[in-house]
Amino acid sequence: MTELIPFAYEHDGETLRGVYGGGGAAGSARSATVVVLHGAGNGSKERLLPLLDEFLGRGCHGLALDFSGHGESTGELRELSLRRRCEQAVAVIDAYVPADGPLVLVGVSMSGQTVADLIAHYGARVTALGLCAPAVYAAEAWDVPFGDGRGPFSTIIRGPGSWRAAPALDVLRTYEGRAVLAVPGTDAVIPPEVTEAVQGALCARAQFTRFELPDADHRVGLWLRDHAQDRREFVSAVLTPGWAATRSWVAKQLPPGRTVADSRALSGGWSSQMRRLTLDDGTGLVLRTFVKPFFRRHAPGLLAREASVLALLAGQEGIPAARPIAVDASAELCDHPSLLMSLLPGRVRVDEEDAAALERRLDLLAAQLVRIHRVVPDERPRPYQAWTSPERVRTPPGPLWERAVDVIRREPPSYEGCFLHRDFHPGNVLFDRDGDGNADGDGDGEGLRISGVVDWVETSWGPADLDVAHCSTALALLHGPEYGLGFRARYEAFGGHRLADGPDHLYWRLLDALAYSPDAAKLAGPWRELGRTDLTPEVLGGRLEAYVAGLLEAYA
Repeated sequence: MTELIPFAYEHDGETLRGVYGGGGAAGSARSATVVVLHGAGNGSKERLLPLLDEFLGRGCHGLALDFSGHGESTGELRELSLRRRCEQAVAVIDAYVPADGPLVLVGVSMSGQTVADLIAHYGARVTALGLCAPAVYAAEAWDVPFGDGRGPFSTIIRGPGSWRAAPALDVLRTYEGRAVLAVPGTDAVIPPEVTEAVQGALCARAQFTRFELPDADHRVGLWLRDHAQDRREFVSAVLTPGWAATRSWVAKQLPPGRTVADSRALSGGWSSQMRRLTLDDGTGLVLRTFVKPFFRRHAPGLLAREASVLALLAGQEGIPAARPIAVDASAELCDHPSLLMSLLPGRVRVDEEDAAALERRLDLLAAQLVRIHRVVPDERPRPYQAWTSPERVRTPPGPLWERAVDVIRREPPSYEGCFLHRDFHPGNVLFDRDGDGNADGDGDGEGLRISGVVDWVETSWGPADLDVAHCSTALALLHGPEYGLGFRARYEAFGGHRLADGPDHLYWRLLDALAYSPDAAKLAGPWRELGRTDLTPEVLGGRLEAYVAGLLEAYA
């Protein structure tokens, strides 16, 4: 082991003990400091020292501490809280890490939350992180002492779905550095839904890698202590800069003599990362990258389809779509499957500050969807795919939901097919004002126009009802059930494709709406990122239920 220097640091009436050191011949004064943070219960720095030593062997500085009530530190575990964990880590880092030096944070279990809290505190200083079977918690739990396992803290964190609106997820969603998520094959502590939520948040902007440990259980710190090869590979994954292959590929697609002067993440994506690239001559491009494991697996079909659809739409009037430049759908040359395309003007609008402007946007959405449905391709795209089924859908208990599921427990109605966007909703539409490239200050909406429609990976052939249904569900969640229920009338007012009547139309509407149950908040992360912090799980769940009830009343 590299020699580590013990320390005892007085903080808030307690003595926090830990070790620090490293940054030898392979490092420098500006080498990153790796901070490893243990989990709850009987966790301590001791079991993480081999992991810290692996980082030190790569030239990093390193630091590990025992939180109060753990290991060699004083204090009572029952008096510790998530807030005090964060404050203790900040105090020790500020005392022993060079000011303004880069940080690499590694957190096990409960320290997944602490890592997110430290990212919120240190911002861009955090250049990489490794999360090992991480936990995140509801905001109400942050300041509550842990107690003896039967008190308020335990009540909060054991509440069903209490983690869904965890502030830590919002922090991880905005993080853009290197991120490695170590996932054990068996985890009896962290629900798989939490792991998927953390992964989804990291996939929004981070240079993400999922690190599988199929034979490990929740105690990933112990596993890495005892398995040297996995430990070495995990450390390599955390320290390896991401996107090098993608940057090289992009450079080869640019016009001769041009270079990328700036790259920044775009807000609003869910299935993929979207980055705006600005060339040295001011030209804007967009790079779409599939990072989430599910979408990465399906990327060859999705991105190849989107590139061909964009080429088709280049010759269509009234459909502002990007121009495809290059695609690496199977990640043969890039770090992840990627599509490079032109930049469209405008921005996504999901606000509702001005009622007249909102009404104007909804009319524009309806008219745009009508134009999309009028596209007649030389070759039909693939038939639509349903996103849920009576066998797969999960709903809250109650007769309303049982009745709704019964509606889709039948063969699909016959339909006259048309060209579908298949994921048409406000998050995939850009607005600007009189062609000036933005949609700010639009007042009552005069002069506002749709400047771009994006995300064509799900383009299909099927009933127009499906596109109407999908946009209607999104509007119900974003703005209230009445907006979702009323979208059909707007669509038909602009001469839309003939929709089904009564029970047949209800089938398509519920087939879409039930795909959001029981977690209507799962797709709302990008909306919150765009300013809609009012869209809590409770609000979205209530709106979805009211929307489903309204559909049954209107069409059953």
